[in-house]
Amino acid sequence: MINEANTVFLIMSSILVFCMTPGLAFFYGGLVSRKNVVNTMLSVFIICGVAVLLFCFVGYELCFNGDSFGIIGHVKHLFLSGLDLGQIVNQDAKINLGTYLIFEMMFAIITPALFVGAIVGRMRFNFLLAFIILWTLLIYYPLVHIVWSSQGFLFKAGVLDFAGGTVVHINAGITALVLSIFLGPRLKKQTNHYDLPWVLLGTAILWIGWYGFNAGSALAVNTIALQAFITTTIATGSAMMMWMLLEMKVNQKPSLVGVCTGALCGLVGITPGAGYVTVVGAFFIGILCTCISFSFITYIKPKLKYDDPLDAFGCHGVSGIAGSILTGAFASKSVNKAIDNGLFYGGGWNQVVLQLAGTIFTIIFTTILVIILIVILRKFILMRVPEAEEIKGLDAGEHGEEVDSMAGTHEVERYRNEFQGQLAHLLGQNGPRYR
Repeated sequence: MINEANTVFLIMSSILVFCMTPGLAFFYGGLVSRKNVVNTMLSVFIICGVAVLLFCFVGYELCFNGDSFGIIGHVKHLFLSGLDLGQIVNQDAKINLGTYLIFEMMFAIITPALFVGAIVGRMRFNFLLAFIILWTLLIYYPLVHIVWSSQGFLFKAGVLDFAGGTVVHINAGITALVLSIFLGPRLKKQTNHYDLPWVLLGTAILWIGWYGFNAGSALAVNTIALQAFITTTIATGSAMMMWMLLEMKVNQKPSLVGVCTGALCGLVGITPGAGYVTVVGAFFIGILCTCISFSFITYIKPKLKYDDPLDAFGCHGVSGIAGSILTGAFASKSVNKAIDNGLFYGGGWNQVVLQLAGTIFTIIFTTILVIILIVILRKFILMRVPEAEEIKGLDAGEHGEEVDSMAGTHEVERYRNEFQGQLAHLLGQNGPRYR
């Protein structure tokens, strides 16, 4: 028999995680320039369709069914055909396969969406689609099996990743870095953001959705889920405030984009240890991840010369790496009896070393395979848009759409007689009052 409370909890968590992807679309869409908003938001949102189909087709089984060398699962039920969705897959939580599949599917949606921030304004849409499909099949699914499947070799080794430090954030962050290097810098770097309220809206949706992401990873209504909820909140709060203080020190003024970025660093940093660390540990993880990401973005990134417009690597990659390693320092058996104490709780360096090994493996694994994918895919599909299209904007070039569809000044001037009759209240003596 299933546990109805845990089932409902996991379904609600799945809904929250799904909301993160449109939330990310608003976050990234608000940050880019006006001419690339549609392309950016579509590039994020289309992954909902791609990832759902892939996960049902072969994804779930490659992640969690059977095992080959601790790296990948076996596909025996294409499109879930013949699979018993009602069978219990977690005896402790008493949840069935269907519920667990839905929850894991949401992670498969949000993860590739994260690296879209590194390629905005210059990648062909068809290249991105093909890359996402191959990346999901050849990189994401194996890494899920390696880290989260009970038969994965990093899982067996004792590497801790509660909700996606390695599988999601380091993986997506490293992918963003490699993609941005291969794409090369933008022809013109623009600092004007399209819509700051969208950035705040996207951040708020992401923060809310992250409770499903982290607390839901407990898979049950229990004290670990509660701990993950609290640690997620504390780490995000401390990270947000730390980023603001750093900006006030370095730039003499706080910014909305900075505060939102800081909150995101806290959310990323706490993800691998949300159900393993104490509240105090979460507080310091939020602060440390923000300091490391802020320092990287402010001082190191300009020297490296790569162009990651929305700092997908600087936020997700760097804070993910820091959070994964810090989990080994702040993990506590008092929070989760299934683990050993970390460095600061009397457990010595063992867990830190394990976390470092898992982090290094993820970096190397993702880097090598992303490079191979890009090199092969570029032989069949052009990767970057032409210069003329990049200057004009990908909204028009790739999609034939504009983010502001309201008639502008030139339409009013062209059809002045019609507009004067229908929209006279909008017109002044010197012409239209709106742009």
